Amino acid sequence: MKYSKLNLAKEAIAHKGFVRKIPDIFRMVKLWRKGEYPIRSIDIILPLLGILYVISPIDLLPEFAVPVLGVMDDLAVLSLTIPKLIKEVDKFLLWEAEQRMSGTKIIDAEIVK
Repeated sequence: MKYSKLNLAKEAIAHKGFVRKIPDIFRMVKLWRKGEYPIRSIDIILPLLGILYVISPIDLLPEFAVPVLGVMDDLAVLSLTIPKLIKEVDKFLLWEAEQRMSGTKIIDAEIVK
């Protein structure tokens, strides 16, 4: 099967709910840039750079020059970046839920036995 950048992008999007997490990725980057979300810069920049590399038309190993290796470098980058990005988004969602829960106040509680 011949792979192209479009096919690689489709496969990446199909990865375990990646499409559903796209808004969460944008929210995570926004809060990180504001300084509200504590994360190491490398943990967010490297996966995003990997996705940009796959999407960009510029390659270290172009598909037209080296057909098999040209696709393999994109697959390798995707196989490393998508799971890392999803893992970071999951951590962000947990952090976000903790932030919401820490802001809740209990006004009148009743103990039920």
